[in-house]
Formats: sequence, structure tokens, C-alpha cells
Amino acid sequence: MGQIATLAHELCIEIGEMSILVRTDSREFARLLEDRYGGFVSAPVSRPAFELEIELAPPGRISEDEDLHVRRDSECWVIERGDFRAEWDPRSRRGRVRQTANPYAIDAALRILHSLILAPQGGFLVHAASAVRNGRAYIFAGVSGAGKTTLARLAPPDVRLLTDEISYVRRNDLGYEAFGTPFAGELARLGEKLRAPLAALHLLEQGPENRLEAVSHAEAAQALLRNILFFADDEELVGMIFQTVCDFVRRVPVQRLVFTPDARVWDLIA
Repeated sequence: MGQIATLAHELCIEIGEMSILVRTDSREFARLLEDRYGGFVSAPVSRPAFELEIELAPPGRISEDEDLHVRRDSECWVIERGDFRAEWDPRSRRGRVRQTANPYAIDAALRILHSLILAPQGGFLVHAASAVRNGRAYIFAGVSGAGKTTLARLAPPDVRLLTDEISYVRRNDLGYEAFGTPFAGELARLGEKLRAPLAALHLLEQGPENRLEAVSHAEAAQALLRNILFFADDEELVGMIFQTVCDFVRRVPVQRLVFTPDARVWDLIA
């Protein structure tokens, strides 16, 4: 990719303690991003983790494909959907997004970029709610309707929500950490911008009572793989994700959390 042009408006969106410097020539779009990402937005930094140039296009289709496609083109990644087209060069850590003027396109592009960046680092995005209690993080994974948003709504005042939709996990020397994200679900509320060591992963299942059930490493790995967000058909990165999941279930306790919509379920957590 060539040199990114100098555009009039810059801001940083920091997720998972990785800062994304976003450049656009639209003041209105920059303000939209500030409103959308709230406390995850900061002033530009001198050494961002990566950079994105945003080009706004008139309403209509940007890509010929309505479905999402993520592919390699030489050394770059190309990400296409009906409302945006993105190119990302992992060597220069720079990219371009051509999109319509709405936050949903950049939201999708950021999720995919983070998934590509996290895979070699032993991290991942997972379709799960997560929260911090007593200084430790807990992840609640499940498909739509499993109860992620319900569990978040039932949380007592001492619980700090990281997300009710997309959890952000990274490996460190001691294990794994969870980070807050701005990727909101039904609560339509941004998570808090904080991090905490990961204490447990709970696989959600609604039932007539609140209880925890043991699961095997194999079952835990299968369930986690079903909920991880990864969009690229790339054998090398898929292999990295698989190895990370195997390591994760060895290091982090995984249990099935059967619960009924009752705030007392939180008595089982932390």
C-alpha cells in the first residue's frame, strides 16, 4: 500500500490497549465516531498500533458482494461487504476503508482487523458477555438467545461490565486478560475501558435453577471455537486460533452455567 494521505481530522480509538489512529476529511464523521466510541476515543498518539484512512462514499453499494469476504491479496488483507471495502497491510500496520457514512461499517472493519491482529498474539474476539468482579474478569459465552444480555442486566452494583456482546481476550505471561470493548449488544451500552485477569469462562445455558456444571477440556474447546469471531479462510491463522483455544482451556477454568433469570445467579460468580 502507498503512503496514507494527510487528512484533516484525526482521532484514536483504543480497544484492547491497541490504539487505532483514524484519519478522515469529514468533521461530521469524526464527531460521529467520537459519539459512537465514547470513552474509547482519545487524542492522536505519536506511535499508534495501526492507522486507518477512512474515505466516505455516497450511499449505495461499495462492494459488489453483499456478504462478507476476507481474503489475502499478496501481502495485504482485503475485506469486502456491501457497505464497505477495506485494505490492510500488516507489515506497515496501515489500511484504508472506503465506506458509507455510518458507524456500522467501521464497526465491522475494526472487529475483523482486531481478529487478524490478535490471532498471532494468542488472543481472540469471542461472542460473549464479560464483566469484572473483585478485580477478576469472567466471560459468559453463548449463541444469540443464550442469555448474555439477561445476565448483564441482572449484574449487581459491584460488577463492572466489559461488554454484553463481543469479548476481547489477550494472552500475557501469567495467563489471559479480558478487556472492555465498545461493541455493544442489546443493552446498547458501551463496555468500560478497563482490563482484568481472566478468572473463568462460563458456557451459558438457561434452565430451571442456577448451578455450575463441570465440562471436559474437549467440550470446552469445542464450545469456545463455536463462539470465536474469525472471518478469514487462512490456514495459518486458523491453526493459531486452534492452538490458542487449546492453551486457553488448559489455563482458564471453564464451566457450564445453567441459570434462570434471577439475580441470585451472581452468587455463583466470584
